[in-house]
This record gives sequence, structure tokens and C-alpha cells, in this order.
Amino acid sequence: MFRAWEWDIKELLKPGENSIEIVLASAVKFCEALAHKRGLGHLLYPNKIYAAIPGMMRKEPCNFGWDWGIKAVTCGIWRDIRVMAFDTARLKNITLAQDHSARGKVGLTIHSEIERLRDTDLKLRATIQLDGQTVTTVECAANDTRPPLTATITDPQLWWPNNLGQQPLYEITVELLDAEGSTLDTLHKRIGLRTLRLDRQPDAWGESFRFVVNGVPFFAKGANWVPADAVQSRMTPDRYRALVRDAAAVHMNMLRVWGGGLYEEDAFYDACDELGICVWQEFTFGGGVSPLDDPAFRDSVIAEAHGQVRRLRHHPCLALWCGNNEMEMGDQLQDQPSEPGKMSWKDYRELFDKQLARIVGDLHPGCDYWPSSPHSPHGDRRDYNNPTCGDAHLWAVWHEGKPFEWYRTCPHGFNSEFGCQSLREPKTVHSFTHEDDRNIASYIMEQHQRSHGNARIIEYMLAWFRMPNSFDHTLWLSQVLQGMSIKYAVEHWRRSMPRGMGTLYWQLNDCWPVASWSSIDYHGRWKALHHMARHFFAPLLVSGVEDVGKETVEVHVTSDLLEMIDAELRWDVTDIEGHPIEQGSQKVAVGAQSSNLIRTLDLGHAVQAHEKRGLLVWLELEAPGQPTSRNMVFFARPVRRPRVFSPRPKHLELSRSPGLETLITPKGNGSFDVTLTTARPALWVWLELKDYDAGFSDNFFHLRPGSPVTVNAQPTGQLTTESFAEQLLVRSLVDTYR
Repeated sequence: MFRAWEWDIKELLKPGENSIEIVLASAVKFCEALAHKRGLGHLLYPNKIYAAIPGMMRKEPCNFGWDWGIKAVTCGIWRDIRVMAFDTARLKNITLAQDHSARGKVGLTIHSEIERLRDTDLKLRATIQLDGQTVTTVECAANDTRPPLTATITDPQLWWPNNLGQQPLYEITVELLDAEGSTLDTLHKRIGLRTLRLDRQPDAWGESFRFVVNGVPFFAKGANWVPADAVQSRMTPDRYRALVRDAAAVHMNMLRVWGGGLYEEDAFYDACDELGICVWQEFTFGGGVSPLDDPAFRDSVIAEAHGQVRRLRHHPCLALWCGNNEMEMGDQLQDQPSEPGKMSWKDYRELFDKQLARIVGDLHPGCDYWPSSPHSPHGDRRDYNNPTCGDAHLWAVWHEGKPFEWYRTCPHGFNSEFGCQSLREPKTVHSFTHEDDRNIASYIMEQHQRSHGNARIIEYMLAWFRMPNSFDHTLWLSQVLQGMSIKYAVEHWRRSMPRGMGTLYWQLNDCWPVASWSSIDYHGRWKALHHMARHFFAPLLVSGVEDVGKETVEVHVTSDLLEMIDAELRWDVTDIEGHPIEQGSQKVAVGAQSSNLIRTLDLGHAVQAHEKRGLLVWLELEAPGQPTSRNMVFFARPVRRPRVFSPRPKHLELSRSPGLETLITPKGNGSFDVTLTTARPALWVWLELKDYDAGFSDNFFHLRPGSPVTVNAQPTGQLTTESFAEQLLVRSLVDTYR
């Protein structure tokens, strides 16, 4: 599936009409037979056969079912077929190498791979353009099969990840010319001028794992990408761009293209280039067992790797090539496999440590290679989540049922997988259910759940919130719960900078309407998590860490900005009715790419006075040219001691409706500004239109008296002000149980 297959058909053609016939065997039957042969037949399941099947052949692993994906094994030709004719020579490929060693200029070397049918004089010409203007043109004689062209770009405009700078893209056109100057063939590539490497150096905690662009280390913020449709042929450039644009909109700068999926279409990487989203690209191994001892299988993987690295290496978004997903976890690798269905470390190392690393080193020397995710490069390799080095997949929350506070105990430097599930919003659920199905324990709802089941969501929900009063509110509250979980994790790891230098939550998107870890559902609707990510991924972040035992709140300021900035920190402590108890402000010089504890609030006296109903600590950080960072810390006594967790919102005695009011102002572009005010604190305020989808500039935020918030709403349909007002629903936490 992942190779470009090419045959010389000239001798097979006849004058007139010709036809091509392609016979495809059943991938499922082939893999099932091989699984039985290798002693894996007991791992074949009706709905989720991912345990045994996917690694048996070079096909999209999650097609066979995953713990968020439907079993929908495809069959057919999935990319274009074309006949190419030439009688002199053609350009097969070009290699672009950048040299950034000289100040104020970038050297570019272009190697062209030429296939000749005639022994004749040829020339190469390369034209480099930026924004439609020619930067330089260079030519050379093409007297061998890989002639180099060299060019120097002065005053280079560098490519940067999202929020760190701009993304200028240079157009490279390489022409193959005959002796008379006629064009025989042309190749186009689009590049960004930058260096982008994985930096691993000894540090105070072991070994660093951080990405460095143009000599500047940066904190990787983002998510994992899975195939965006169970039927890949339904994907379009617009759908790719919409998802990548939504990632950039919430300050992400990296997506991990997970190994259980596929090498995406060019449109995906083009969008990442344009929007500054770095790509952690995995070879398509999703975990489990593969026949690594089969020479034909290995040869196919090597051919695939050559083709995909050549195809993608010019994209400036490419940050890392990774051998596989999670093949070093579990017990499927053994020194001398004695059980059926195991793999040997010898065969594994030969492919993933040596051969794939060699291919990346030869074909894409400006990019680094990592054998697996997760992977610990030092010590016992089976200790795959070693906190002193490498990357980690941390799944004690969700899979093991650990509380969200567990994240704050994790010192890992780069967290490439972690997550918590939620259900879909009502519009999505109503699209695949009848009225009688709308119970989260119904057959249909459980068919749209491929992991531990909806019971795990309810278990976490009742630890944090009161029992919802309706099916729809259960759906919405599960999304608030998911957002809280990831917020706990991301804020903790951002506070740990520079030890922590990356956090990629699982997952950005879905391939069908399923209960999953995604922050954007299959229909492109943002979940609460994605709205919250706009805040916890913001370049400038204020966050609080409560200590129930000490009755304190630590206030931290984190910055991903490349320069120091002056800011003002404000804090307000109120009761749950919004009455002020304590407030203050402080000027803060926020260092570039830093995270610091600014002050500790002692709330002992206030906690005692309001022990039964709780406190709200409102934090605000304002700096010129940056969005205001707002956060809140709950302070309510936990019911059970001494097992002290963070204060839980369910213990806040919110006695009545907060008294939300809205003012609607139409805008000229078909959108509406909605200004919200409240008489009492309103937690997790969310807006929705009854019958239309809409994009909201903010959602699932906290609102307090005297601090109005204006949200821009862009409906998918054309609405008058009156019809928009009739469509608008505004709710908050108290509505989910009152």
C-alpha cells in the first residue's frame, strides 16, 4: 500500500486501445492465515482484530480496527495511476541540501537523478522564487546521472514553527533541457529555509530530548494525528487543511503522524508547511508483531522507506523520522523467541536501529531518526518510559484509572502520548442514533466505543462532577472532564521547562464518529478540550498549583516567547457567589522561554471562613501584544481525608443559576459578537446553536461578575440577528445537574 510501483510497459503495448487489469487478493484472509501460521490466531477478534492482524503486511494497520477505529479493511487502488512517456531523458528525483553555516546567506545544493534513453548533451536549470519573485537562476551541464546545481540565497527568509515566526516558502523549479534548450522534463518543490534537529545532550536530569529550529530550542506543543477518515479516498485537500488550521489555531506547533496509520497525502504536509506545524513522522508500524524474519517482508519495508523519504524530505515541516509506534512495549520482543508470535531483538534491531536509520541518514541527512516511540536510549531498553531520557507514553490516567493529579508526579521530559476520552457532542451523536438509543449504555452507543467502554468515562466523571441530569449534559460534561485532564498534564509539563520540552496529547482527530481521545470529532466539531487547548498552549501562560494540606496556591508564569516581556500578574480570591475576599497584583519580568514560580498565596484564613462552600482563585496575566492568559484554581475541602486530592468542582456548593445574560452584536462578515455577563461565577460557560454548527473564538471558559467576555460566533449558515438569538444556547456547569 505504501509503495510507488512502476513498470516499463512499452513492450506490452499494442496500437489502438489498451487495458490494464489488476487483481487484488483479500488482505484479511492473507493476514488471518499468516496470524494462524505464526501462532496468533487467539488474538483475532470480530470487531477489533488489531492485536494480531495489522503487522502481517504493509497496509494501513488501523484499517483492521483499533481502540478508537472501526474495522473497515479497504481494497483497491488508492492513489493515481498514470502512463509516463519519454524518449530522451527524464528527471526521476531531486535532492535539496541546505547549508546554513555562513551568516546572512544560505547555500543550496540540488542533486538531480536523471534517467537517460539517449546519449546526448543535456543541461539542468533551477529557478528559485519567493512570493512570485525570482531570487536566482542557475544552470549546469548534465553529463552524469546526478549532477549538482549550487545556488546562494542572500538575505534568506527563515521558516519557523507556529507562534515562533513566519513560514516563508521558496519555490524551486528544476528543468531538464536538451542541447537546443528545449524543456524535456520539470520538477517542482517547495521548501523552507531552516535547520530543524532533535537535540540530545547530557543535562542535569540525564539526557535532553528537545527540538531545535534555526539554533533555537523550543517547547513542542501539539497532538497525535490519526487517519482522518476510515475510507481514505474521501479525504480532500480542504479537509486536511481545515484540521491542520484548527491545530495551528490553538497554538500547536507539532503533530505526531502515528505509526498505525499511513503516510498522508501531499496536501497534509503542504498545509503543515504553510501553517508552521512540525511533523513527527513514523514509519507505518502500529505496534504488535510483524514477520521481521521474512526477507521478502523486510525488502518491501526498505523499498517503501526509500520511496517515502524521497517523497517527503523537502517539506520544511518534517522534524523527525521515527521507526514505529510502541513495538518496544510489551513482551513481543525476546532475545530468543520461544513462543509463537514473538519477534527477536536481533531482527528488530537490524531493521529499526540500522536499516531505517541508514536510509534516513543517506536520503534526508538534515533530519534525525528515532527508532521507536516510546524509546529509552540508555539503560534497559525495556524501561521504555525512563524519565531521564527519550520520550514517554504515559497512560496511567485512563488505562489504569489513576487520578488526574497523577500527572503532577511525572518528571518525563518529552511526553509523546497520553490522554483521556470523552463522548461526542449531541449533534454528532444524534446523527447515528434514534431517540431510544440515547443512553450511553445502549447497544449503539457502545458500538461507537472501542476502548474500555463508557463506564470508565462515568467513573472519572463522578470523581469530579455531580451526576448529570440528562443524556445531552452527560455528553457535554464528559468533554469538560477530558479537557480538565489534559490541562492538568500540559500545564504541569510546561511548568517543568526546561526539563520538560514537549507534550503531544492523544489525539487530534477521528476517522469516524466514535467515543475517543480526540479534541476534534469526525465531523470537524471542536470538543471542549480543543477550546481549552487555546489557553493551556498559549505562548504566555499563568497557572496555579493548589496544596490542600498547606492551604496555599502557587502561581507560575510560563513563556515560550523568544524575548523577555514585561507583564502584570493579577489574582482575585472570591467565594463561590463572587464576593471578593483577597486580591493583588504584581509586575513580572517574564524571561524568554522560561517557567517560574512567581508567588505563593496563603489562603489559610479564607479557607477556614469558607470551608463548607469553597473558594475560587482567579488568575490573570496581561502583557503587550499577547492574549491575556486567564486561569482559575478551585479550593474546596475534599470529603475524604487523609487521601487528599485536588479540590473537586462537585464539592463547590453552587446553589443557583449564575444569572447569565447576553448581548448580541452582528458583524459584517456574517458572524456575531456575543458579550456575556453574569451575576455570580459561572463555570465552564459554553455556547451552542440549536440547529447549526458554528466556530467560536472561545468556549468552555469561566465567567465572573464584573468581567464580561465577548465571544465571536461564526455560524455555518446565514442568520439574521433575530434567528441567531433564537438559535443561541448558553449554559454552564450548574445546568448539568440543577
